[in-house]
Amino acid sequence: MPGVAKGTARASALSKKQDVLAERLAAMTLPEGGVWATERRKDALARLQAMGLPAPRDEYWRFTRPQLLNAPAPERAAVFHADEAPIFDEIDRLRIVFVDGVFAPEESDDLALEGVEIERLAEAATKDIHWAKELYGVLETRGQDPVERPHAALNTAFATDGLLIRVTGKVTKPVHVTYRHESETSDAYLHNLLKLEAGAELTLLENGPAAARFNKVLEVEVGDGARFHHVRAQGRDHERQAFTAMFARLGAESLFKSFTLTANGRMTRNECVIEMTGDDASAHVAGAALGHGDFHHDDTVFITHDAERCESRQVFKKVLRKGAVGTFQGKILVKRGAQKTDGYQKSQSLLLDDTANFLAKPELEIYADDVACSHGSTSGAIDEDMLFYLRARGVDKDTAMDLLVLAFVAEAMEEIEDEGLAQAMTERLDGWLQRRRGA
Repeated sequence: MPGVAKGTARASALSKKQDVLAERLAAMTLPEGGVWATERRKDALARLQAMGLPAPRDEYWRFTRPQLLNAPAPERAAVFHADEAPIFDEIDRLRIVFVDGVFAPEESDDLALEGVEIERLAEAATKDIHWAKELYGVLETRGQDPVERPHAALNTAFATDGLLIRVTGKVTKPVHVTYRHESETSDAYLHNLLKLEAGAELTLLENGPAAARFNKVLEVEVGDGARFHHVRAQGRDHERQAFTAMFARLGAESLFKSFTLTANGRMTRNECVIEMTGDDASAHVAGAALGHGDFHHDDTVFITHDAERCESRQVFKKVLRKGAVGTFQGKILVKRGAQKTDGYQKSQSLLLDDTANFLAKPELEIYADDVACSHGSTSGAIDEDMLFYLRARGVDKDTAMDLLVLAFVAEAMEEIEDEGLAQAMTERLDGWLQRRRGA
């Protein structure tokens, strides 16, 4: 009987995923906390145990490799000693530092800034009453439907620290979180929570390799008319492994903009799940990834339009060489009643040799009849005509190649509104290209 056989196969696959999870959890204990934190952690653990850890044949993991993230302990990752000045150093900002997932107060600024309240999860979780009670794990839970996201639930259950940021006004300077990696065997979990009240505005900067293996979740509630800007540079330690997830819910006339630059990293999966629940909201998610050699980079995005006249934009560019692999999985879901939706999605790769590989899975699911949605995905090599044009005008080959790469990723970089931040990201990208010349 085919139906019985399929049911047996599904049960067997789930059992294997739960066995993998049991190995992962064998040496882990749920962090202690107050009533609200303990309840949310236990709920996340129960959800996680019901789904197990992802398997290579799962629909949204078949283009990537979950084994490194699933393993009971991280593989050793060498610490890379950068010869560049720290990114964002020339920008006036409030600086917060974590080293291998542990807060470093001696390297951080005082957590006081007009228009914003900042606390650490490690401290707030011990209180029985806190504003985070209404948000911690809530958006992550909502983001599990219709696609399971086990590593996000793992984070909600076991994260011991992170930042709880409540924004009440228009913050004049960015909050900058640096994640440093110093131990070759560190396995870090951080859970950050942001609540932007109506009309508030904040820029969040993040950078650094964080740990040998890093699991980070960011939940963002963007109130009516609020504006959230997020710019992230993922660190250069080549052997690091990372899973990150952003879950956002947008109110009416709100703005959410996020850009990520990734250079190096053996395994990186960035997930972004956005719900647009208020009319006239706007969400832009963009990224540029540069990979060389044993590099696997996965961007998985799911944007739900559940209100009228909302706009979403996804722009992802990947530059790959020497066997590097890039993945993009992006979906736009337009629910019934979400009329006048404007959804745009683009994923492109630039393959600098024949050994690189790009895998894409763009999706549109639309239940409204007055919408404008589009998606496109392409892979290609350097334009030989453009290369010839530059060489004919006296530009050497290496410089010409770099210029064409920068032009290729420019559309994604344009999603950064602040010119100073965009320039900092462009300089990082250019530095990566120069270090790879002739490699």
